[in-house]
Amino acid sequence: MRANRLTAAAVALLLAGALAGCSEHRAAPLAGADISAADRARVGEGGTLRWAVDAVPATLNVFQPAATADSALLAHALLPSLFRLDQHAHPVADPDYLAAADVAPAGQSPQTVTYRLNPKAVWSDGTPISAADFTAQWHALSGTDPAYQGEHPAGYAAIAAVAQGADGHEVKVTFKQPYAPWRTLFSPLYPATVTGTAAAFGRPLAAGFKTSGGPFAVHGYDAQGGTVSLVRNPAWWGDAPKATEIDFLATPAAARLDALDQGKLDVAALTDTVDHAAPGGVAAAAPPDAAAMVQASVQALRRAESLPGLALHRAPAPAFTQLTLNATRGPLTDLNVRRAVARAVDRQKTATAALGPLGLAAVPLGNHLLMADQEGYQDNSGSAGSATAAQLLDQAGWKSGTGARTKDGKELTLGLLIPDGSATARRTADALTAELAEAGVTVHQQPVPAAAFVKDHLATGDYDLALFSWPATGSPAGDERAYYAKPQPGPDGIPVIGRNYARTGTEEIDRLFDQATAELDPAAQRALLQQADTRIWQLAHSVPLFQRPDLVAVRTTVAGAGAFGFSAPRFQDLGFRKPA
Repeated sequence: MRANRLTAAAVALLLAGALAGCSEHRAAPLAGADISAADRARVGEGGTLRWAVDAVPATLNVFQPAATADSALLAHALLPSLFRLDQHAHPVADPDYLAAADVAPAGQSPQTVTYRLNPKAVWSDGTPISAADFTAQWHALSGTDPAYQGEHPAGYAAIAAVAQGADGHEVKVTFKQPYAPWRTLFSPLYPATVTGTAAAFGRPLAAGFKTSGGPFAVHGYDAQGGTVSLVRNPAWWGDAPKATEIDFLATPAAARLDALDQGKLDVAALTDTVDHAAPGGVAAAAPPDAAAMVQASVQALRRAESLPGLALHRAPAPAFTQLTLNATRGPLTDLNVRRAVARAVDRQKTATAALGPLGLAAVPLGNHLLMADQEGYQDNSGSAGSATAAQLLDQAGWKSGTGARTKDGKELTLGLLIPDGSATARRTADALTAELAEAGVTVHQQPVPAAAFVKDHLATGDYDLALFSWPATGSPAGDERAYYAKPQPGPDGIPVIGRNYARTGTEEIDRLFDQATAELDPAAQRALLQQADTRIWQLAHSVPLFQRPDLVAVRTTVAGAGAFGFSAPRFQDLGFRKPA
């Protein structure tokens, strides 16, 4: 699922923090991915792999609003992805589907991409994967037909035409204007039977989905029983899957450590399990204090590290935690105050508070658009200027005293919105509160339940500061523009903010994103992204803090699973190691 959509999956990520806890081993650098690798020759044939998911997804169509992260996980096993991201977010052609993909030389108009499909690639009903599937998906996602009630990822609207090429295995896609992240399109690719009509596109895609284009196919789909079973796709043409079956089992985060300990699971993400561990192991009758939450997180992490027969894998998640500043609220309407808040944040101390206790290197982020393990990353925080927080607040008229700064008889006090129940959010908020207090800014933490965080606060502007996470992608020029796009007046004159919850932007930033999206030269595109990031820093829109880690427990007998970072499982390689 490449496009960033504020569906249930995105909301869940938006409210997730990095983990907090206490670990006695020394910090180790975050790798791009941490997978239980093994040569295919050393992986046995057969067996059923049991994988924890949050819930049986209501749909396998990742472009429907009801899609979740689990929808995307299953889609990787069931559907073609022409390009897959590696652990550093580089798109790499998948030879199971693509023999070649050529783009017209830079400067040639119109931009045309010629896909040469693997001639063996067929849907599980025997129908060849063809231009008809590309055409139907383009029409469904372009936004031109309002009957298609779903998400419209960036890029499909830029397509002018899709047609068959020299033969049935060649597809030509012509763009209206240059579109640099073209490799993100048609991944996943659905059969035309799913996207060809609005009615088909809108139906829940679950138990009735029988047309696979991946190494596995749906065998059982029991929403009430909490199980999705995938078996080998008999029409699969690539490397034969090692596992006979993969069962995705709905397992609440709070129940995963017990399920792993009891031998009921082989793979389970534990990020949320550790971060939201309940004091005493059960839900508390009253909201626990920060110390109790952190201690529960400590205990959950230690247990995860010590479960017999299991290894805990760690890697950066494709997401980053950041502090958003509401530019339309109180003192933050003053650019100098926003810049002072951003300057007062010690990103290293904050990252250490969140990541250090995990035994992971505390790497602060200095870029809104590129993660530290992506090509082109550079820390642009210095572009905000050299003035100190004190100097900026002086310029804004906030006078220093014995405590909080004051102006016109009022103290400089800001609320900090944080996700309720997250130990990491509490630890990170404590660090931010202390750092801003040193600058004379009093911060009041406001824990808010997940159901109200976006709807009642971010979307309405009822907050000063907000701590949450955004997804990161391999194509920030197109996918992440919405986070920073200048709000435009709606029909009633009220600005439409979209996903720019800071409510501030500039035409220059928008133009830089648009230029980067149209720039086909990678080096030139990265230069434009750096310019955009510099302007975002200068606007004091938000403060990137750190890249979230993923923790995934994997049984030591399992190969090919772990914390994937930007990448995704190669499901045909998953299986159980041969005995030594």
